[in-house]
Amino acid sequence: MAKTVISAKDIRKSFNDLKVLKGVDISIKESEVVSIVGASGAGKTTLLQILGTLDKPDYTPQTELVINGKSIKALSDKELAKFRNKNIGFIFQFHQLLPEFTALENVCIPAFINNTPRESAAQNAKELLEYLGLGERLHHKPNSMSGGEQQRVAVARALINNPNIVFADEPSGNLDSESAGQLHELFFKLRDEFKQTFVIVTHNQELANMADRKLTMVDGKIMNP
Repeated sequence: MAKTVISAKDIRKSFNDLKVLKGVDISIKESEVVSIVGASGAGKTTLLQILGTLDKPDYTPQTELVINGKSIKALSDKELAKFRNKNIGFIFQFHQLLPEFTALENVCIPAFINNTPRESAAQNAKELLEYLGLGERLHHKPNSMSGGEQQRVAVARALINNPNIVFADEPSGNLDSESAGQLHELFFKLRDEFKQTFVIVTHNQELANMADRKLTMVDGKIMNP
């Protein structure tokens, strides 16, 4: 039986008087691909950022967030940053590649933060980029690559530290339908080959329906946990 890698209980978040998350409970297992859908403003991205430890919930006595067996509540900011770098990868709608660096250099950055030796980081990045079909583009900068290629570089960057959980926020939102389809297939290939867990916020119904489980958010709550 697959182990649980994310367990969240009573996740709440307010911005001043606006209650964005109203007590979300969610459990996600290893190697599961979970999509989160819902109207704009339902709280999807806020939930993703909290589950990915980029933001903190409004803690109540009932609030729990356990990732890979670690209680996030108990970690200092420094411990949390280290934990995130080792365990979690992120893919965003806007790939956020650094324009002055090549594909290879962009992918290496999280590995350098993780104190991976330079040679080893470069070799791992090269292998990842080749695996993603970008072996000919290692030394190209983002502005000389297509949108689909840039997003695959962003995927490689998310995977460089071999995280077992990858969070994706509208990952195909800026791609044409062919590139989006290739990216969606890639997520499942990665899951099957590397046993990674994917949590994907998307408005793309095709991607949402491909997932092992589709969760629908309405007004700050998950309707079908």
